[in-house]
Amino acid sequence: MTDSTTRQQLLRFEGHRHLTTRLILSTLTGRPIRISQIRSSSTTTPGLQPHEVSFLRLLDSVTNGSQIEFSMTGTTLVYRPGLITGSAEGLGAAGGVIRHEIHKECAGRGVSWWLIPLCLLAPFSKSKMNVIFHGEGCVTGATPSGDVSVDTVRTALLPLYKNFGIERDIELRILKRSCAPGSGKSAGGEVQLVFNHQVRLPKTLHLLNPGRVKRIRGVAYAVGVSGGNNARMIEAARGVLNKFVPDTYVFSDVSSAPLMPSYEKGAPAGAKKKGAVGFGLSLVAESSTNCFYSADMASPPSGGVPPEEIGKQAALQLLEVIEKGGCAEPISAETMLVLMAMGSEDVGRLGMGRDVIANEEVIQLGRDLREFGGAGWGLVDIEEKGIVKVSVVGRGVGNVGRKMA
Repeated sequence: MTDSTTRQQLLRFEGHRHLTTRLILSTLTGRPIRISQIRSSSTTTPGLQPHEVSFLRLLDSVTNGSQIEFSMTGTTLVYRPGLITGSAEGLGAAGGVIRHEIHKECAGRGVSWWLIPLCLLAPFSKSKMNVIFHGEGCVTGATPSGDVSVDTVRTALLPLYKNFGIERDIELRILKRSCAPGSGKSAGGEVQLVFNHQVRLPKTLHLLNPGRVKRIRGVAYAVGVSGGNNARMIEAARGVLNKFVPDTYVFSDVSSAPLMPSYEKGAPAGAKKKGAVGFGLSLVAESSTNCFYSADMASPPSGGVPPEEIGKQAALQLLEVIEKGGCAEPISAETMLVLMAMGSEDVGRLGMGRDVIANEEVIQLGRDLREFGGAGWGLVDIEEKGIVKVSVVGRGVGNVGRKMA
């Protein structure tokens, strides 16, 4: 008996871009995939990078029966998904909590790079999801590579799940704050995601009115540096935003640099070393129709940027995101469109700004959804509202592990 008769046909992709999205869609739909030519032209770092291997380990921890194979050079990956079991079952779970270590080599990416895809899997899990991210590569703040801070995931992304009927027992806790480390340094943050609301099918979404921005909230954080940096960032941001929205409030969070065990040669037993220090600002604007727009800025690992500049740039970035319009910002577009595609076999509608839907990531997501058996999107340009109406037909796949009527 040949392999093709006993196993489902592999969907084939090329390149390292959109890797996490394709792995998530494969896990949700149960379709095995083969990704080839992963940085095959690179002479220095071919194949899968440490943070991508770490994400594969995370997938293996929250699923049961997944098969992951990659070539010696890491340029070819074959992934056969299993059942999403959550943290109550399977290997790597102790007491219902999975502790996922992010190694020092992954410090170039923020922990939100792992969190956002994991939140997409959590509603379709067989049981509760409880994962703690920690390690020398765990960065909770915004990073130079473009990853948002954990504060933005908590305040701008998780509230969107309420639109799909997913809103109970969801919490994202920052146990230890950390900023992006410089070369050769460690981060040492710690974050816990508790996602205890699993559903059979997400509700069909109809969201076409962006509304008007009614309030702005934010979090200014300082890690291992003076708390006065927070006050300076907040003052600079409010100087820009108060002209548009008087209801602006930014919380201040000052914490010491995280401590980690030191394994350096010659260090005494039990010695500790400090993680990366810095400061940053996360801003979230909420509209009258519960649409969210966010901005994130943090001090670079090399330093040299005053807090006033960080605060001003974060405020201007927020205004730029709001100006793009629509009911979904670039960070949340993928989450909302995937949940719409996984919902019941009905037509969901979402109003998006032209610049948002023209984003390469969003366009590629539409193509990948077609590859995984989804229907094509219907696009209608509504000029009087300045948005594009995106119609998505749900696949009705839902949560195969959840026993519900």
